[in-house]
Amino acid sequence: MKVKEKAQIVVSEKLTEGIYSLVIATKASEDAVPGQFINIFSNDGSKLLPRPISICEIDKAQGTLRVVYRVVGKGTEEFSKLLAGDTVEVLGPLGNGFPLEAGKAIVVGGGIGVPPMLELAKELSGDVTAVLGYRTDDLFLADDFIDAAGDVIFATDDGSVGVHGTVVDAMKENDLKADVIYACGPKPMLKGVAEYATSIGAKCYVSMEERMACGVGACLGCVCQSTDVDDHSHVNNKRVCKDGPVFLSTEVVL
Repeated sequence: MKVKEKAQIVVSEKLTEGIYSLVIATKASEDAVPGQFINIFSNDGSKLLPRPISICEIDKAQGTLRVVYRVVGKGTEEFSKLLAGDTVEVLGPLGNGFPLEAGKAIVVGGGIGVPPMLELAKELSGDVTAVLGYRTDDLFLADDFIDAAGDVIFATDDGSVGVHGTVVDAMKENDLKADVIYACGPKPMLKGVAEYATSIGAKCYVSMEERMACGVGACLGCVCQSTDVDDHSHVNNKRVCKDGPVFLSTEVVL
């Protein structure tokens, strides 16, 4: 059940240039699952819309959620200046997360799509390979994934670490096989991952990203094109915030 509350910052840190991490004490941790997100509201009354940020880690024992985000505007810039002990208004958990399926799994993250895959890698019970894509050798969260997954493969745009190219290049080069592939990242990456999954006969789940306003499915501001007619809008659309953000790759047009 989603809750809206004033939540306290436990840890605030800069991971690398433009990438920040917050650990937040919140009741939303009680029901959160990998792949969901939370809305974080600005303390500036002039900024009415919340910022949706994917959940990176869940600690139910401590009652905390960790989010890792990129500073892209005034809202996230404000969050980057928060300190331990500060409070922010939080709504969550929101959206539908990744189903934890049995069998060999590949978790794929690209850029700021890397953080949402960490809790998933930790919670999957089978054989897990993580394939992570970055622009350069600034591999934020790399050590966390090495602890969480059985095998970690890196791909970088400039070739500084791992495979020179994309995450799909890395999967092909390593001839990876799996029963299920989970992915989060830019849409062209998701399209490539879905095609690779089809080529090896694997099921594929993708976490979609669209600009959001309400985050709860009311405003229809974050629709993506679907392969079937949506029960809510009666057209070939799905609401990323409410119906997703996680979809079977065959449910959406990539």
